[in-house]
Amino acid sequence: MVMNMYETRALSIVLMVSLLLLSGCNTAPKRDPEYAPVRPTVPPTPPSGNGAIFQPGYSMLWAENLVARRVGDILTVRLSENTNATKSAKTDTSKSNTNTVGNPTLLGMQPSFGLFGGQGDLSFGTSSDHAFDGEGSSEQNNRLTGDITVTVTEVLPNGYLVIRGEKRIGINQGNEYIKLSGIVRPYDISADNRVESTKIADPTIVYVGDGPVADSNAMGWLAKFFISAIMPF
Repeated sequence: MVMNMYETRALSIVLMVSLLLLSGCNTAPKRDPEYAPVRPTVPPTPPSGNGAIFQPGYSMLWAENLVARRVGDILTVRLSENTNATKSAKTDTSKSNTNTVGNPTLLGMQPSFGLFGGQGDLSFGTSSDHAFDGEGSSEQNNRLTGDITVTVTEVLPNGYLVIRGEKRIGINQGNEYIKLSGIVRPYDISADNRVESTKIADPTIVYVGDGPVADSNAMGWLAKFFISAIMPF
């Protein structure tokens, strides 16, 4: 049986809607490659038959402090972020302008002419009034607590550690993501291999979610247009 053009279009629409519904059902947390862990550097293969007991890259101290210090080591970050911000702005401007030009004198005479049965001349006047009144305020409070374990991705020449990591949690029909990166001083790492998030330099802390719950809390594109700066009214 050969389908006509309308049946073909209807079938295409049904297939597209089915694919969209199936893609929306996939709630598995997605990995962000920018926050992927880094594996430790593989030590070089020791030369065979050199007769030495010590081999570079395979040393281990008996009294070694077991805190993160090499690429691939893990470090637990204790999130203790608490920020408060308040901003307000008010603008009030007004402008008034009045201009008057009298009837000019041309060749010793002031021109006049009849207009709609009356008398007129070349004198005129203009006036304008403008006023603007705008006011806005913003207040934001953020608090983030908890723990996230990250990996050391690079050891800087001064001994500081570049860290990054991601925690992905799938809950019911949505996912929660905590992403963190920054630079840590080894002196700020405690004996139990933990560091406060407030002691991380150049920190990037992202806490986002996806799924139906996050979508229902997002503003639609039409509502964004009416409150955007391009809205003329």
